[in-house]
Amino acid sequence: MSKKSLLFSLFFVSLLFSSTTKGQGILYYKAGFLDDAKPLLISEIKSDPNNNAEEYFYLGNIYFNQNKPDSAEICFKNGLAADPAYPQNQVGLIMLRMKNDPQGTELELKNLLKLKPNKKNVDLYIAISYAYLFNNMEDKALYYQNKARSINSKYAGVYVLLGDILAPKNRGEACSNYELANLYDPNNKEAYIKYARAYKSVNPKLSIEKLKQLKEKDPSFALVDRELGDIYYSINDFENAAHYYESYIQSGISNVQDLTKYSMTLFMNHEFQKSLEVATMGLQKDPLNPAFNRLIMYNNVELKQNDAALSAADVLFNKSRNPEFNYLDFIYYGQALRDTKQISLAVEQYKKALEYDSTKVELWKDISDMYNEIGDYANAIDAYIKFINSLSDKDRNADVIIALGKLYYSYGNDPKTTPDVKKSALLKADSIFAKIAEMEPDGYRGNFWRARANSALDPETTLGLAKPFYESTAALIESKNDPRFNSVLIECYSYLGYYTLVQKEYEKSLEYWNEILQIDPNNATAKKAIDGIKPQKKNEK
Repeated sequence: MSKKSLLFSLFFVSLLFSSTTKGQGILYYKAGFLDDAKPLLISEIKSDPNNNAEEYFYLGNIYFNQNKPDSAEICFKNGLAADPAYPQNQVGLIMLRMKNDPQGTELELKNLLKLKPNKKNVDLYIAISYAYLFNNMEDKALYYQNKARSINSKYAGVYVLLGDILAPKNRGEACSNYELANLYDPNNKEAYIKYARAYKSVNPKLSIEKLKQLKEKDPSFALVDRELGDIYYSINDFENAAHYYESYIQSGISNVQDLTKYSMTLFMNHEFQKSLEVATMGLQKDPLNPAFNRLIMYNNVELKQNDAALSAADVLFNKSRNPEFNYLDFIYYGQALRDTKQISLAVEQYKKALEYDSTKVELWKDISDMYNEIGDYANAIDAYIKFINSLSDKDRNADVIIALGKLYYSYGNDPKTTPDVKKSALLKADSIFAKIAEMEPDGYRGNFWRARANSALDPETTLGLAKPFYESTAALIESKNDPRFNSVLIECYSYLGYYTLVQKEYEKSLEYWNEILQIDPNNATAKKAIDGIKPQKKNEK
């Protein structure tokens, strides 16, 4: 969706809510979309103040289910005033008192049903059944559902009601009744929706099939797209989820929560620019919404737009309304700080992420890497040890362990490191690399890094501490005959050539330098060494 079309969609949200189709709110209510039904019902009541008894009844039910009995009572009374002949609002008022006065309210309902216009009113019996169901009085709800079915056994609403009664305890039986409702009324939308919702978590494929059947029957019923988006999102099919959310957003009846879902789906599908546009538009509707500020930060980090990410982070953490933080918030904020070279602040955020979720042990490695970036090797080592200690024995492999050895090696070679710490760090590195050599008897890494550590312990190359390890490495690499390792061989021969030169073993030294020229004929160091050795050999003679 282009930015222009998104803007038009958001414009039409207010337009459509101000000119809703009569009955749309009731349809959404019956299908279980209470949050969507509420503003629609309110709009319909305002647009037709003389004919709204039914809308007041369903709006009252929404308030009752939101535990707002005072608001529910006002709606039911307004509904009765609008049309005293619409008895469901009388049921609504009785529903408010059912739990506190079960016997008295039951008598009131029996008297209401004795009235001639009400005796065969199947919708009234259904309303009474729902009143009991909303009060968790299932036996009474079933009793009046049976009464409704005895009046009209082919009325779809009777079976939707039975499905709603059974759904919490018997999904299969509930869905059988939703299917029966569709048998008697193939256009009964709430039966399709409720069937799909019942199987959403256990058989999403079945839910998707049912919703697509409804979409074929009524392509204009936009909430089907949102339901499909929700199901695809739940099974991590973000591409299809984004497609259906986009279709729903374009319908113009979306709300802030829907924009949040759409933006998050685009983010999960790695459509970061598009997700950012949706979140930015959502922010225009609700500037302090933490979800939009979060998504703006996340997307800007992914897009390497770090100044914008940091601005969004400031709003999220310091100004947004009732934010509930998660570990990812601190990781993304930390990444924005890291990308702008504010490493100390970035480390603080990563540590906060660990406070929110201590299972994310890999963050200790990230913290170690950040300390390493700024040459704080002591803290880098400390963080990396925490990372290693958090791993199982199986995960503590050679790749993981050798990285610790390299940190000690870097610490030992840092000019800022004092001599005593330098020696201790290099010895520690050597012991770790020795372990790698044991773990990988056919590999070169352990001895190669032991050579480097020992070379650093013998900077004048007088003791030859690195010699046996460079020799072992060279022998192993030579056996591989693989040009990928030529740089390793050159390092081995360079050390051995220099060491033998210091020891005045000129012939041996020449052999090593010539081996380098076999690999790299233009190697300047080897050429210079050979030129320097020739006069020494003449002097010996």
